[in-house]
Amino acid sequence: MIAGPTAAGKSAVALWLAERHGGSIISADSRQLYVGFDVGTAKPTADERARVPHLGVDILDPTTRYSAAAWAADAERWLAEIAGGGRVPLVVGGTGFYLRALFGPLFEAPELDGARRTALATALAEVPLAELRRWCERLDPSRAHLGRTQLLRAIEVALLTGRRVSDLHRELARPPRWRARYLLVDPGPVLAGRVAARVDAMLAGGWLDEVRGLAARVPAGAAAWNATGYRVMRSLAAGTESLAHARELVITETRQYAKRQRTWFRHQLTGESVTTLDPGGADWREIAERWWLGDEEV
Repeated sequence: MIAGPTAAGKSAVALWLAERHGGSIISADSRQLYVGFDVGTAKPTADERARVPHLGVDILDPTTRYSAAAWAADAERWLAEIAGGGRVPLVVGGTGFYLRALFGPLFEAPELDGARRTALATALAEVPLAELRRWCERLDPSRAHLGRTQLLRAIEVALLTGRRVSDLHRELARPPRWRARYLLVDPGPVLAGRVAARVDAMLAGGWLDEVRGLAARVPAGAAAWNATGYRVMRSLAAGTESLAHARELVITETRQYAKRQRTWFRHQLTGESVTTLDPGGADWREIAERWWLGDEEV
């Protein structure tokens, strides 16, 4: 498992290892699931997918709701397919809830009424993050520090079932089926600069045009719009935000997301088998190779 905050350089390390050792990559990125949301999620390019098989990318319509439990079920199938084909599975991503779903205890998610869920998603689509956080502080306080997607999940479960997600996690958890060796990719203080550089590359790479096209056909309440930066870009496409301000908002939002990811890894991977890698270090290839081989002599 190669984990780390957004813009850390996980994909480059994963591609290098997978090409050397016959690996196939399972994406553990909740933003790359949706068809059409490409530039702003830093999806692997066509060339990268040709070089190394990728699973878990472009598998959902933008309006489809998808849980960590559903991803874990799909990931278990992909793991079996990869191993059966004689390749090595390499799970890569930074969505902590997906990793916990596959490698740690996970509660059995309650069934929610589809129509009511869709109506609630539409009603909350334009609610600012700060306001969602205030809602969650009343409905499920222990989850009020999380990102937009997790806040929406906590709110919908509380409103539609009358139960808190945090309580369900404690009461209905099942034991883990898998264990992982982690390569934690993190460049340290330079991550802030990497985030800004990647946002600029996305803007130069046609992100605004992508969002204009998506806005014409994807409903405002669609789950895919929860990907970091897309709501700001939709405001830019609608002419209600300036380019300079939108850029700063996306950079800030992405850095905050990266901070939450770092916090999650720091607290959740305690006691796990973890090797830390700075992708900017001169010896990153040696460290990655030794990790892949299980600390054997390189």
